[in-house]
Amino acid sequence: MTDIELKQLEEKLWHSADLLRAGAHMSAVSYGEPILGLIFLRYADIRYKQFKQEIEEEYNKYKGTRMEKTMKEIAIEKCGFYLPKEAYFDEINEATDDANKATLVKNAMIAIETENESMAGVLPKDVYGQLVPAEEPELLSNVIRVFKDIPEDISIDLFGKIYEYFLGNFASGKDGGEYYTPASVVQYMIEVLQPTPGNKQFLDPACGSGGMFVQAARYMHNHNASEEDLMNFRCYGVEKDPDTNKIAKMNLLLNNVRGEITEANSFYSDPYNAVGRFDYVMANPPFNVDEVNYERVKDDPRFNEYGIPRNKTKKSSKKDSDKKETVPNANYLWISYFATALNEHGRAALVMANSASDAGKSELEIRTKMIEEGIISQMVTLPSNMFTTVTLPATLWFFDKNKPNTDKKDEILFIDARNVFTQVDRAHRKFSDEQIKNLGIITRLYEGDTQAYQNLLNEYKTNLETLDNKEYWQEQIDWLQERFPDGAYQDVIGLCKVAKLEGEDGIKDQDYSLNAGRYVGVVIEDDGMTKEEFKETMLSLNAELEKLNQEAKELEDQISLNIQGLFGE
Repeated sequence: MTDIELKQLEEKLWHSADLLRAGAHMSAVSYGEPILGLIFLRYADIRYKQFKQEIEEEYNKYKGTRMEKTMKEIAIEKCGFYLPKEAYFDEINEATDDANKATLVKNAMIAIETENESMAGVLPKDVYGQLVPAEEPELLSNVIRVFKDIPEDISIDLFGKIYEYFLGNFASGKDGGEYYTPASVVQYMIEVLQPTPGNKQFLDPACGSGGMFVQAARYMHNHNASEEDLMNFRCYGVEKDPDTNKIAKMNLLLNNVRGEITEANSFYSDPYNAVGRFDYVMANPPFNVDEVNYERVKDDPRFNEYGIPRNKTKKSSKKDSDKKETVPNANYLWISYFATALNEHGRAALVMANSASDAGKSELEIRTKMIEEGIISQMVTLPSNMFTTVTLPATLWFFDKNKPNTDKKDEILFIDARNVFTQVDRAHRKFSDEQIKNLGIITRLYEGDTQAYQNLLNEYKTNLETLDNKEYWQEQIDWLQERFPDGAYQDVIGLCKVAKLEGEDGIKDQDYSLNAGRYVGVVIEDDGMTKEEFKETMLSLNAELEKLNQEAKELEDQISLNIQGLFGE
């Protein structure tokens, strides 16, 4: 399936929301629950069919022997879940188009939850009764029929993209952005971290719909990770919103990602005993939270290793002293959490408000400790309008717990990606696949992986020879070769800079700022003019300015005369 065909399919499936808008007895912001539930049901059916013959063959092979396993046990081993017969999509789709369809869908959801312990209480059930209104009882059947159009030979990767497409569309509604980080931002974070499969553990303490986990699994799948390695890669998420928690669990099962999602508040709960445990940590947590109870976090080792943000001490009235002290801004609680949750070789990526890069007072003290310890490996300023509900640019923080043991301890790679984006519509931007690869190659070159650069360059050259849109592929080749002509890392003004801790204009000289713009500089475009041409242009512009100033003076005098004439003065 080509990108164009996938886009056409996504738009056709999104038509289901139009059907609901026209006839369902529910508000527009409520469409997500039943639609995502039906996508889940369709995907579960397709994925189970891909393994059904293999499951049945193994069951029959060992039936009646000491190695006999139940169909359910084999199914969970093969595809991650067991699908009971009453949840088969075809049987629901082919049933009579009446109000009973809602009962069939509900029973299917109950059966899946019953047979799969991890899904207990997760799937939508009663909501489907609102999709069979008396005046249009066939409405639910029509929506189900839309999802029947998803091809049965579709790959896991493509189905995941369809699910992301719906998540992204629903996220543009009320409060939806809280559970959705744009896929291209997550893909870039993963491209930098390059997670490897095997017996690894991955934490997202503000996991939303689980996109970080899915993208990590997809990256490893695309880089030829074995099914066994992917099964041993365990993901652990924390999400405080119960509805979003359910979406995340569906997302993990949809994409065959093994792990747990716990409903909790990460400030006050540590369900996985995180300190020093994880190989990877990623999150896009809520920015600038200011009501975290200081007493409840001050002794927590996840937060206090580098210090807790506090307001400046001042004399207070009796009324003020009765109030519980709160952390003035929780951004640095999240930042500290990431640093402390990593094991000795762990790496992390965090989306954070730009303001945290230069925050002062107690936050500056925390940042200084982390910089001098050497665990911050890379900082990337993102373009604005990358997020559904946040228009200002954010910054990506990257951590590497092993970096203090290397010769890179006292330096940080800064990337200013504010001018690298693809415009989606007037209000939204994203990274294209090639922009993700191009930005990612900066990190690879900095790490000394020159072969990755050559591989990418060869990929673009092959695409130039074999694919359409040759100008586009030439642009990608030029982008790489103009910035890194020797196939090795170098600082590029306006794009990237390796800043040292010491020295002139070093990190200390910049007051321990982690704002990439302070280090990478700004490109001054060459206008191509000679010295004489520049002089002639400036004189011409100055003459035009003098003419405009004279006209403005004449207008000012005329207005003054008119006022005097009007009021007789």
